[in-house]
Amino acid sequence: MSRNVVFFQTESGQSPVEKFLDSLTAKQAQRVIWVLKLIEDLKSVPTQYFRKMSGTEGIWEVRVKAGSNMFRLLGFFDGSKCVVLAHAFQKKTKKTPKHAILLAERRKRDYFRRK
Repeated sequence: MSRNVVFFQTESGQSPVEKFLDSLTAKQAQRVIWVLKLIEDLKSVPTQYFRKMSGTEGIWEVRVKAGSNMFRLLGFFDGSKCVVLAHAFQKKTKKTPKHAILLAERRKRDYFRRK
């Protein structure tokens, strides 16, 4: 069972997640890519790396720990095998900021509207 991880693109063709990844150090980006490979390759991904967020419109959270840094990539499924990553940020608090979830949900609606 393999999944395909893709990055959301805005109407103007920009990829907010790619832009975020470009801002990371090489080591941090490597760690994020390693976790994304797990999501693509493993049938059952451990919840420490990938889990559905409760109380959202089908938003999933990719969880990456790189040294003392925590990163979150929020996305959604398009079908059963395609994960679309819509938003990424460095996590600095216990709770995922509400605006980050709302942004991912908005991009999900935008994605399916344009599809």
